Amino acid sequence: MRPSGGGAAPAPEAEWARLERAIVRCRRCPRLVAHRGAVARAKRRQYRDEHYWGRPVPGFGDHRARLLIVGLAPAAHGANRTGRMFTGDRSGDWLYAALHATGFASQPTSLRRGDGLALRDAWISAAARCAPPDNAPLPAEFDACRDYLVRELALLQPALRVVVALGGLALANVLRAWSAAGHPLPRPRPRFGHAAEARLSERVTLLCSYHPSQQNTFTGRLTRAMLEGVFARAAALARG
Repeated sequence: MRPSGGGAAPAPEAEWARLERAIVRCRRCPRLVAHRGAVARAKRRQYRDEHYWGRPVPGFGDHRARLLIVGLAPAAHGANRTGRMFTGDRSGDWLYAALHATGFASQPTSLRRGDGLALRDAWISAAARCAPPDNAPLPAEFDACRDYLVRELALLQPALRVVVALGGLALANVLRAWSAAGHPLPRPRPRFGHAAEARLSERVTLLCSYHPSQQNTFTGRLTRAMLEGVFARAAALARG
């Protein structure tokens, strides 16, 4: 069920298309431009016959979403290969399984663009849009990318009800984007912790989760039940 009442109409599709074109064509960060291209040319052996995306990765999902999910950055052989957020790597396997289990995704797997996956009431974004060396964007690269997240926040209004930050760096960049979008930050400033919850505004709740990276999932720091729990809470808040 969608929010009803006197809210503004969803953003026109043309505005989403303009944002996607701007992201895909972006060359603001020379280090990231060089790295994403080098990875796409060299490829990984198991993907040597595939065409790599090798460009900035736009957001993915439902343009009328009440849930916004913000990750860190595309994986070199995941989204940098497939061109879709959290697609083609182990982190995505965990994320989409949790979204399917909680009613946000039409299927539990995300292999490639055009595989039939659709998101319902969810939009997936990232703090940085290019695959970085060592999976570590520099502060200046986060800054250069921030306005894309700010524009997504604007386009998702007024439906937005929940933001899930996957990891501490994602949280820091969500808060900076929220402030850059003209919204006051809550006091005290939200701190990261798995399943931590805070109000960004009267209508929008912030949730945190450990990132579903292998560093967290292989060690047991993050379990499937823990990740599903965050999205079950997000579903209750978004649809309540």
